[in-house]
Amino acid sequence: MARLSLVLSQKRRLAEYLKAKAAGKKPSYPTRVYNRCKLCGRRHGYMRFFAMCRICFRELAVSGQIPGITKSSW
Repeated sequence: MARLSLVLSQKRRLAEYLKAKAAGKKPSYPTRVYNRCKLCGRRHGYMRFFAMCRICFRELAVSGQIPGITKSSW
């Protein structure tokens, strides 16, 4: 429950930040906005290019749901 409330408050804060930025206003605390995984809400181990955390990325890559990503072996 605590994680859900953090995710929801972060989404609200991000929406406010983007709305203020689009209006040309400088946000008061831009460092409070941080990236979260779109699938599970985790904020550590986040990869911007894929917009997900390392754990979700690995699960999807191994199952073949991310095109062009294969497990390396040498």
